[in-house]
Order: sequence, then C-alpha cells, then structure tokens
Amino acid sequence: MAKKKKTFTKKELKELTAEQVIDKLQHENYSLLTTLGAEKLRKEMVPVGKACNTAINYFFRTTGPKKDIEKHNQAARKKLVRILSKITPGSYSGMPKDNPNGMVVGFNHPSLGEIARILTMKIDIMGDKPMFFPVNLPWYESLAPNYDRIKRLGIIITPTITPATWKKMDLKEGTFLYEEGSRLKKEFRDIYTKISHDGIKEGGVVFVAPSATRQATVFKNEDVFNKKEDIIPTMSMLALKLYSDPEMNCDFVPLAILPPKNYKRGLNFRKKYRLIPGEIMSAAEIRKKYFKTKNPKRLEGFDYDFHQRIADKLPKDFWY
Repeated sequence: MAKKKKTFTKKELKELTAEQVIDKLQHENYSLLTTLGAEKLRKEMVPVGKACNTAINYFFRTTGPKKDIEKHNQAARKKLVRILSKITPGSYSGMPKDNPNGMVVGFNHPSLGEIARILTMKIDIMGDKPMFFPVNLPWYESLAPNYDRIKRLGIIITPTITPATWKKMDLKEGTFLYEEGSRLKKEFRDIYTKISHDGIKEGGVVFVAPSATRQATVFKNEDVFNKKEDIIPTMSMLALKLYSDPEMNCDFVPLAILPPKNYKRGLNFRKKYRLIPGEIMSAAEIRKKYFKTKNPKRLEGFDYDFHQRIADKLPKDFWY
C-alpha cells in the first residue's frame, strides 16, 4: 500500500525555496498539489505515473552491466527504445540527427501519447544529448519519486504550473495558499528557464508544448488563427530569455504531431503517431527577423509564425 502523501506546513511553504520544495517532492513523498487543496488533480495522474515508474524500474532492473553505470544507462536507453517502439509506435523521419546546436522543439499537444513517441525519438536519434522537459505539476508529482532514474535516461524534468492547472486549483486571491502558490509558480518557471539555458548552450534539447495544455489543434481557435485574439507567447518568451545571451546558438524546431485516427487524450497504446518536423527556425533567422530592437520586450509575430510552421505539416482539421 502506497504511503500517504505528506503536506507542507505553513512554515515550510513560506520558508522553503522552489528547489527545496522540488527536493521534497522527489525524495520525501510530499505533495504540493495536496497542500494547495488540489488533491483531485494529483489523483488523476496517479495511474499514468505508476505505469511510467513501473516501466522505468523494469528497464533498469533487467539490463546490465550494473557495475558500470554509464553502460547500464546506455543499455536501459536501448531497451526503452525497443519496447516503446512496439507499445507506443511512431515515425519521425526527417528529424535533425546530428545538429551540433542546442534545440528547442515545440509541438502541438493533442494527447499524452506523443510524449512517449517524442521520448523514443529523442533517445533513438539524438543519443546522449540531454533532454529537458517542463512537466505540468500533476504529472511531475507522479514521476518525481523516480526523478533520479529518469535523469539517468538523459531526461531532465522540471515542474511547471500551467495556466489551465492554476485555474483548476481555484485558489482564492489574497489567501496564504494563493500567494505562496503564485511564488512557487514563478520560481518553477525561473528554474526551468535557467536549466534550459544552460542545457541548450551545451547542445541539449528542450521539448515544449506552446499551448501549455493538451489541446487538439495547433491554434487555440479560429480567432487566434485569424489574429483576432492574442496567442499564448510561450515560444517568444523562451526565445527572449535564450537570446539575451549573445553567445547562444540555438535552433527552434516546429514539430507537427499527427495522432492516429480515433485517438483519445491518453497514451493510445499500439497506435502509430507521426512526428513531422517543420522548417527549422535558425538562431540567425530569428535574431534577424524578430529582434527589431536591441532589447525587445516581446517578439512580434514569432509565436504565430512558429505555430504556422507546425500547422503547415498537418491536415487543416488540426489547425484550429
């Protein structure tokens, strides 16, 4: 029987940094969601978390040589690709394989299923390049106890609280929980930005869903597509942060996810996805086209153009 999740005391919540909160999620069976009154959101991801953790433990337990950590990690990665290719199949021809630059790969996010296919693709063709994945807090908490083993697979996950999850928490503005939750939401974002910057500078890969939630279409709706409603500036915010470093050489890769027919929001076992790369936006192109001033506050048109390069690879049913 699983141990009951611990909750943070008011003193802990007020005094602990985001890094210390994350450590307790990973190693001491704490739940920030339960603390913030969002136990329902945590429970929704428990089955997926158990399946992922069981699979990861299996890959490490049944591979060797265990005395050589790096060889053990490599063997586990190879087995992971072999098994996932069968139970969560996907095609990904055309993805950059030997790109020496760091990369930000942005993808449309219709289900949980593409995560397993992206993971397989990354390990299969990008090898030991470190992979950075911002993970929504309910999913992060389900995986956190296995963080160290996930990292050994070359995958570094960081928690984030998406706008949709924040809204579902329904915290009352002005309360203690609202204020501390808001602080941690910002600090989680800052941690992700720093880790992404450092990792990409070393040639790593960041995967991010611009929609910040599971959404069937590339653009949220027709008004966003027709530029009558603002688009979520996920990609331009990341570009602004990364390119504030003049030495940053990072390419942005639009990745179109075409799920199988009659797909559902879950993992869609044994159904084949297509991962279709769009036209890469190079660092030189982005700096020349979108950085109109020396220190821009926003990148006009960048998010729309990035989304459009994803949409161009998909049937129009997936546009909006």
